[in-house]
Amino acid sequence: MKFWVLLATFAAIGAGLWAAEQKPVVPPPVQQPVQADEPTRIQVDVTRVSLLYTVTDRKGRFVTNLTKEDFEVIDSKKSQTVLEFNAESDLPLRLGILIDTSNSIRERFKFEQDAAIEFLTNTLHANQDRAMLVSFDTKAELVSDLIGDTEKLATAIRQLRPGGGTALYDAIFFACRDKLSQDQPKHKFRRAIVVVSDGDDNQSQYTRDQALEMAQKADVVVYAISTNISKIESDGDKVLKYLTAETGGRAFFPFKVEDLEQSFENIANELRHQYNIAYKPEPLKTDGLFHAIELRVKNRRDLVVHVRKGYYALKM
Repeated sequence: MKFWVLLATFAAIGAGLWAAEQKPVVPPPVQQPVQADEPTRIQVDVTRVSLLYTVTDRKGRFVTNLTKEDFEVIDSKKSQTVLEFNAESDLPLRLGILIDTSNSIRERFKFEQDAAIEFLTNTLHANQDRAMLVSFDTKAELVSDLIGDTEKLATAIRQLRPGGGTALYDAIFFACRDKLSQDQPKHKFRRAIVVVSDGDDNQSQYTRDQALEMAQKADVVVYAISTNISKIESDGDKVLKYLTAETGGRAFFPFKVEDLEQSFENIANELRHQYNIAYKPEPLKTDGLFHAIELRVKNRRDLVVHVRKGYYALKM
């Protein structure tokens, strides 16, 4: 009897093993390769171009009493019909503070920290604005995400320590692509970066023009405060001038560290004295290319319009 029980047991085991062998094996899901350029894609609403800008006279004083009829937008060499206009727009602010923590600014670092904290304290409206902090030396690092708490931002700034190279372009690219472009629709927010650096990039993986393109796609205005106090224009100063001019911002060159606070104050004033204009491009193009634009005040050559140089259309 025991023999037959043992035989039946072995038979059952064998049947189970055979059934297991016959059961089809489901391969693990295959992960799709990530395209190298996938993270850089930012949706651009080509049916509506929105421009935030300031107007100054030749002495740099803000002009805030202009109306919709005073402006003309040129796109594709054609005057455009303005759909929306607001003076001194108080849109919610999305701000990136990018602080150079390389060895080259070590002597001035404490002044930079104090001036940046004062700027955030006086600029952010806690209920609607958010700011982030990115430090960059050998690489760019997110120190504080977009928040409206100025005390936490101040603590993050005080904890920065200088050392290493300068990855300025990587910092701009990251801030625009991964953070400042998040809140949509774009025309409902005002996006800006304040760079505190000597502009001498020597560590970035991205190029100057790749950083600029990302800022333009994200509708980010770049402001810069140069830490070069030699009173001799450097290649880094030229970079800062280029990035700010192309995005509608401005570069400041305080020759004394004590003047850093004034430079921050100038940027804060500019952020609060902006016009907002929107139009639908005619003819409408969806070619994915960069389209140059010109915004000017009619019959007023004495006024300067600070605005980005163009936009990237969405490729259909």
